[in-house]
Amino acid sequence: MIATETLVSLFLETRQHTENICKPLEIEDYVVQPIVDVSPPKWHLGHTTWFFEEFILKPHKPGYQLFHEDFAFVFNSYYENVGKRVIRNDRGNLSRPGVAKVYDYRLYVTNELKDFLFEEISSELEEILLIGIHHEKQHQELLTTDIKYILGNNPLLPKYNDSFLENPVQEFKQKWILMVEGIYEIGHHNPEEFCYDNELGRHKVYLQGYKISNKLVTNAEYLEFINAGGYKDFNLWHAEGWDWVKTNNISAPMYWHNIDGQWYQYTMQGLQKINLDAAVSHISYYEAFAFAQWKDCRLPTEFEWEAAQKNFEWGSRWEWTESAYLPYPDYTKAPGAIGEYNGKFMVNQKVLRGGSVATSPKHTRPTYRNFFQTNLRWQFTGLRLAK
Repeated sequence: MIATETLVSLFLETRQHTENICKPLEIEDYVVQPIVDVSPPKWHLGHTTWFFEEFILKPHKPGYQLFHEDFAFVFNSYYENVGKRVIRNDRGNLSRPGVAKVYDYRLYVTNELKDFLFEEISSELEEILLIGIHHEKQHQELLTTDIKYILGNNPLLPKYNDSFLENPVQEFKQKWILMVEGIYEIGHHNPEEFCYDNELGRHKVYLQGYKISNKLVTNAEYLEFINAGGYKDFNLWHAEGWDWVKTNNISAPMYWHNIDGQWYQYTMQGLQKINLDAAVSHISYYEAFAFAQWKDCRLPTEFEWEAAQKNFEWGSRWEWTESAYLPYPDYTKAPGAIGEYNGKFMVNQKVLRGGSVATSPKHTRPTYRNFFQTNLRWQFTGLRLAK
């Protein structure tokens, strides 16, 4: 079948949005890699392009000519099935190809794929195209948070732009939502809506009765935790979390700065006084757990979160849950490289639910399962309490 006009539009809209995110950057910003978890913006631009070239154009478009024979090596991320690649912590050493060349690559692949989509394509190929589009949307969020890390670790703390709203305020009072014990259905179930394979395997779970907050924990509440000595009381922390606090000298969320006794936060608009009413962000699972302990509460499981999510607002922070990232019943991964997308990471990670201010449009849903290692906090991560 010929790809629908809606799908082609979604593809083109997604490609443009990635480049829009980069518009405020100086050319030097494109190459910086301060830590292994943060990739240079230039690499994101190339990697999301390589995905379409590698999995659609190269194997399926007759007579397709690679833009550059070395780009698969440069822009492959972790796909063992498709060959060698630059190791992750070397991405910042890629002064070549230059930024202009990477944008040329993007335009070339976008035009080639746009042309290809006017031909008949199979439903299987359309599914790979959708994965590629949502893969790029995932990288748009990573690109945004990587840019924030790059600028937020520049000694001048420069602003990104004046329009990115990262600290919306929850204009309502905190209440506890009562969820009755019983059997709940978990997982994706709408075949007309895109989802990742890790959301499939809709199944029933039994949940004890519980309460969950309608409101995310705010900066004001988290500041109380800091002032009460939360980062100095080992009783609140997992042993591994306590080691992390001591080893890394952690005393506040990422991007918080105590200047002359006043708390500031680095935001996309530069350094600003902490907005006490905004939801806390950029905290690790360790910190979320310790705060919940301090409040005599706990983190919800991902199943509790999904069962209750219709009853509260979500989407401004990725919310840590108490659930390990594991496969659902009857989970099967696709053969080959596409099968490496989610399944290989189902170890030593915690699930986060919801979405964030950096999540791209048309990308999140109630069954979406994000996942990160317990120490990471450069994403817009926060918490919602349960008990």
